[in-house]
Amino acid sequence: MAQTKQATNTSALSILVIVFFFWGFIAAGNGIFIPFCKHFFQLDQFQSQLIDFAFYGAYYIGALGLFVASAVKNKDIMNHWGMKTGIIYGLLISVAGAALMLLSFNFGGFTGVLVSLFIIGLGFSLQQTSANPFAIALGDPATGAHRLNLAGGVNSFGTTIGPIAVALALFGHASISETDIENASISSMNWLYIAVGALFLFSALLFATSKKLPNVKEEDSFEHAPKAMWLLIAITLVMVVIFGIIFASYRGLAVNEKLPPEVSVRNMWLLVAGLVFMVISFFAANASAQKKAAGWGAMKYPQLVLGMLAIFLYVGVEVTIQSNLGELLRHPEFGGYHEEQLAPFISLYWGSLMIGRWTGAITVFNPTRSTRTLLWIIVPYIAFGVIIAANLIAGNDFTPLYAYAGIIVFQIGGFFLGKEKPTETLMIFGGLGVIAMLTGLFTTGTTATYAFLSGGLFCSIMWPSIFALATAGLGKYTAQGSAFLIMMILGGAIIPPLQGKLADIPAVGIHQSYWIPVLCFVYLTFYAFRVKSVLKSQGIDYSSLDGGGGH
Repeated sequence: MAQTKQATNTSALSILVIVFFFWGFIAAGNGIFIPFCKHFFQLDQFQSQLIDFAFYGAYYIGALGLFVASAVKNKDIMNHWGMKTGIIYGLLISVAGAALMLLSFNFGGFTGVLVSLFIIGLGFSLQQTSANPFAIALGDPATGAHRLNLAGGVNSFGTTIGPIAVALALFGHASISETDIENASISSMNWLYIAVGALFLFSALLFATSKKLPNVKEEDSFEHAPKAMWLLIAITLVMVVIFGIIFASYRGLAVNEKLPPEVSVRNMWLLVAGLVFMVISFFAANASAQKKAAGWGAMKYPQLVLGMLAIFLYVGVEVTIQSNLGELLRHPEFGGYHEEQLAPFISLYWGSLMIGRWTGAITVFNPTRSTRTLLWIIVPYIAFGVIIAANLIAGNDFTPLYAYAGIIVFQIGGFFLGKEKPTETLMIFGGLGVIAMLTGLFTTGTTATYAFLSGGLFCSIMWPSIFALATAGLGKYTAQGSAFLIMMILGGAIIPPLQGKLADIPAVGIHQSYWIPVLCFVYLTFYAFRVKSVLKSQGIDYSSLDGGGGH
């Protein structure tokens, strides 16, 4: 099928990326927010982890709620609103969450804080459900992944500078000590969330008044998807039961007290069972929809169903590599680093995503082929320089990590081999992720550390590539499919504790627990291979298109 290319609406895209910046800025700022709440509300470690659970859990609940509400209303709510309006509503919900945060700090207690974060997360969920397909719709579908890379690069920039900016706002300097956390006042947090709420409100007004942003809508017709709805509800109930049992096992424990080994193993197998149930459910749904599409809605498209699992595992692997990295680096064979020495490693991991996304976004600006080739080499090291600068501002010792510049060459090579085609690029980066994790598993010291850190480089382009491929050809089901994909951010709440529970088993340990990321990257590589033939069978051959567009 011949596909006509269209120019990218760059002015609209430049406004859209503002919300991507917010997601990274606020999420990264939680790294400071969590220890403040732990001290201020006198929480134990488990209770402090509920902050991330409330924030990211809202993404899943918000997207699922949007889908169920659409079924009840007998119309696709997002298509009815339009993607621009959906973003505005999401921003306003986040404004309400920021306002409630002020009340919670001063009157509501920790429960109020969790509710406030949940509401902010609900707003983000609505924004993501709208903004990701919106970015794809602002130009040629074949270059949609590049526009998402640009937006993701801005998101990663927010992730890089978010903790530093929040620290400067609260404490007057970027390097955070235990004393800073203990001396932080409610007034400083009040001003922070007044500023955050004001920025959300300003952005909503900017979107509402901008004539450059079209209110993109897909086809208006709506088809019920009761089979998909009940499948997702069943998965939700299973996960609620599993996490309910796990949370209950922590009751009565003293601060820093560990679970008995047999309980920890049981919890790990519960998480495995939940993951297996989800995988089997998705593959069964795919098989069922191929026989009879009625009732499955967007899930009748195999690229979406398989892409949902891909997003789940991508978010899971992206988070779990970093979440378990600190514990790994404390071991003598990996450097024996202390808590205060871990910051540059963590910032480099998240910065690695920025390196890849900045590089992947180059095509959006339509450079000539020779200029693009040069930028593929230069831009990654510009981004690396930004990471170094951020660490120097924060007072972090970056000395052990300068040689990481050599690892970036592998990512540059991946871009040249992928030739800007989403399927090939995803397949290559997934394969590089497998190689990196295996290298880390079978080595120790600096080699293993660099190998695990490079997981950020190879994760960098996966979200836009998977999202573009999973929503390709969905037509009127694009908004519904987007909601399904946003739900799968749930992977960030399941994969990391699964690896953590595996690491708690003495016979396995933290090092060998990194077999979990290997399995995730294996599936992501498989998805790239499988979706290529799926799209071809539907007349959508991304491999035959030049992702550069416009020349």
